[in-house]
Amino acid sequence: MRVAVIGNGRMGRMIDAVCADEDGVEVAGFVGPGACARLDEIADVDAAVDFSYPGSLSALLEDAVRRRIPLVIGTTGLSAAQGDEIRAAADAIPIVWADNFSTGVTVLRRLARTAAQALGESFDIEIVETHHNQKADAPSGTARMLLSAVDPRGEYAVVNGREGRTGARGREIGVHALRGGTVAGEHSVRFFGRMEEVELRHRADSREIFARGALRAAHFAVQAKPGLYDMEDVLFGGT
Repeated sequence: MRVAVIGNGRMGRMIDAVCADEDGVEVAGFVGPGACARLDEIADVDAAVDFSYPGSLSALLEDAVRRRIPLVIGTTGLSAAQGDEIRAAADAIPIVWADNFSTGVTVLRRLARTAAQALGESFDIEIVETHHNQKADAPSGTARMLLSAVDPRGEYAVVNGREGRTGARGREIGVHALRGGTVAGEHSVRFFGRMEEVELRHRADSREIFARGALRAAHFAVQAKPGLYDMEDVLFGGT
């Protein structure tokens, strides 16, 4: 499988390193500063993996749709309108779009959804995420993904941290972002009931897990029909 890597920053370099360590996979080329300007400049591409920045999305989708190249999109901070662009492109090509490509986080998401359904409204829910001190956005895309898992219909108010005289807790879910050091990523979902608590937690020790998950998604995408997929589809055989 020949993979084009969109974005030649830390994640792009990590994908390059993982491809070098994996049989049957090679990097066809990079799109980004000091490399190719667009996907169209790279020949013989089986799939493209995007960890770049939101401004590159439209050109990437245009080139991928024209050449029928499956996409894996891991770029964060996309707007609602850009989400609509991705959905439209998925009518023509397979796209795996996720905020987090860790297989462990994907399992955490499913467990959190199941726990929220089973425990019900009598349990209070809090989400805490921790990342390195260079991360640009908060809360993380993964935290938002976990929020949608435990509250899929958006029935709870979202409280991003608390301060001052907040009073008694209402119908809400707290989402808290911690930043410091070189933490690759840690997420926990905590359910507080009467005299008991359930905590689900995932810790990433290296960005390598995201690169390996993205390549697993690329293998899925090259075999899939046109459509929009996420990592649960990749792991659990969704269609």
